[in-house]
Amino acid sequence: MQKSLLLAAASAFAALVAGSGCGKLETTGTIEGGPLEPQVVATRAAALAATSSALAEKGGAGSEPKQILFGDLHVHTTFSTDAFMMSLPILQGDGAHPVADACDYARYCSGLDFWSINDHAESITPRRWRETKETIRRCNELAGDPANPDLVSFLGWEWTQIGLTPDDHYGHKNVILAGTAEDEVPRRAIHSDSFAFRAMRTPPNSLQRFAMPLLDWPNRQRYFDMLAAQDEVRGVPLCPAGVDTRELPEQCLEGAATPEILYEKLSQWGFDSIVIPHGNTWGLYTPAGSTWDKQLKGRLHDPEKQTLIEVFSGHGNSEEYRQWRAAKTGEGGELVCPPATAEFEPCCRRAGEIIRRRCTDPSSPRCEEKVAKARRDFLAAGLAGRTATIPGTDIADWKDCDQCRDCHLPSYNYRPGGSSQYALAISDFDEGGSPRRFRFGFMASSDNHTARPGTGYKEYGRLDNTEAAGARDEKWRRRWVSPVSLMEASDNSLEFDRATTELMPYQIMDFERAASFFLTGGLVAVHSEGRAREQVWGALKQREVYGTSGERILLWFDLLNGSGGEVPMGGEAVVDRAPRFRVRAAGSFKQIPGCPQSSLTGLSEERLERLCHGECYNPSDEREAITRIEVVRIRPQVRPGEAVAGLIEDPWLTLPCPTDSAGCVVEFEDPDLTHSERE
Repeated sequence: MQKSLLLAAASAFAALVAGSGCGKLETTGTIEGGPLEPQVVATRAAALAATSSALAEKGGAGSEPKQILFGDLHVHTTFSTDAFMMSLPILQGDGAHPVADACDYARYCSGLDFWSINDHAESITPRRWRETKETIRRCNELAGDPANPDLVSFLGWEWTQIGLTPDDHYGHKNVILAGTAEDEVPRRAIHSDSFAFRAMRTPPNSLQRFAMPLLDWPNRQRYFDMLAAQDEVRGVPLCPAGVDTRELPEQCLEGAATPEILYEKLSQWGFDSIVIPHGNTWGLYTPAGSTWDKQLKGRLHDPEKQTLIEVFSGHGNSEEYRQWRAAKTGEGGELVCPPATAEFEPCCRRAGEIIRRRCTDPSSPRCEEKVAKARRDFLAAGLAGRTATIPGTDIADWKDCDQCRDCHLPSYNYRPGGSSQYALAISDFDEGGSPRRFRFGFMASSDNHTARPGTGYKEYGRLDNTEAAGARDEKWRRRWVSPVSLMEASDNSLEFDRATTELMPYQIMDFERAASFFLTGGLVAVHSEGRAREQVWGALKQREVYGTSGERILLWFDLLNGSGGEVPMGGEAVVDRAPRFRVRAAGSFKQIPGCPQSSLTGLSEERLERLCHGECYNPSDEREAITRIEVVRIRPQVRPGEAVAGLIEDPWLTLPCPTDSAGCVVEFEDPDLTHSERE
């Protein structure tokens, strides 16, 4: 009788979990705080005006008619599948982080002027899209006077494309929409129809569906909710292909396999939008050997939509170019493992050296064959190279392979062919006439996955303000990581077969090692005529932007002698003499511990602690000193095959600043340009 009861109970539990009967679907939550007092916003504007006047006394221009506003255009909530996974107790997560949290955080914790929501389209169901739109509208309604709001909230999503080879990889792009009304936005977020989309629709394995709730029973509800969220995504049918996006039913998941199709669908809607690529140097999901070149061809680039590029985020710097590569293409189109140098060691090379170290006779021809095979297996496995081809390794075995050793806060497993500097240096000559080139404005944001826009205002709370989630303890780490890492070490590498692999997507990507390279996020700054939504959008469209690694540095970078006079950053000009530039910069305000009174009164003590953990953007009256201005010069290719390295000069010019904290004003010329055929 007891055995029958146990079997019945086990069957009932399995049926309940399999159907997600215990799970509850997350919502976008409730915004708690109202608008800031107008005096708070006025104080920020006055501080900017005072700094601008102080710089004018140093030799810069007079008072600025435009404001510098700071925002974050790359924010995720637990509506994103990966964010939900990171919120689980076994990964030291603290539960749901809905869209409403991001609104309160941007207003009261990080003190931003604008932000956007960018959950992965691959996990945005029709219900989630509807609720996201409603919450963003509510956040804007609470912002006070529309002509002078305390916070502007934009609607958007992330197109999260991941290819398994350099040829089919295009990377991630954030879509930002100008409007929020129902007749100003698409009926669906558009996913990438790629590896990332398939990963988010992959049914949970037995560990996720059964073992997690049982092994962490006190927290079982969170795992049940995760199963319900995954089942919701899989329960929505795919939209039919080849149909005009406006004619598709609302209750389906719409995909675009390439940037060309994404741009076409956005054009079919006809709504004003900006597409911002990011993470093109991130080796966590970017195949070795990937470059920007193919995306400059034909309709894979839309110069009217893709106008900005993210050069820094919580994943690090994506700006700097280097000549080395993690893999090269052989004469037959196959990937080849490059040699190691003093500046860089490819991970394919490190894989071979791990095998060599395990050989009984490291100098024997037999061992050399195994080393060569390990390199080939590593490259053939793509993103799964480290996790699925060399048995019995730990993080220390891989040292700093694939890392940029001399970059500033580099992203993980750096891919220099995807850097912003490389993108601006290349040209495409295939279409005849003038070469085709990218014309990006540089910006930065956070890519935070806990609904916390603008996390870089203070360096604290690594588990909340970065993506460095990790297993709660060693038992869970061993359950979570790739089983290949837990195998007995041997001197034989493994071939990775994508068709038969039983690894889950999170076991293919090297999250454990990548966590060492996660940072608090960056910010995008705009030069705007005012705080209204239309004014902020206008500045973004005109590329009057710059990016920081989280500091609220004030920066003006102007061409003084354009054909029509002064030209601000983001503009284009024709000059017939040496161009002369003026740079003005002032450091960000030093921070005071704790939160300002506006935050303490705007949110309840409990909510303020959950969101901000006792620390908010809380500026003093003293600014950090600017020590120098470094100018990077990039001159685009003027003929096919021209080497890029010599066209990127970083830095080209370094100009010292005075030691006081009042800011820095410098002017310089580029006399080479008038004697050159280059832009």
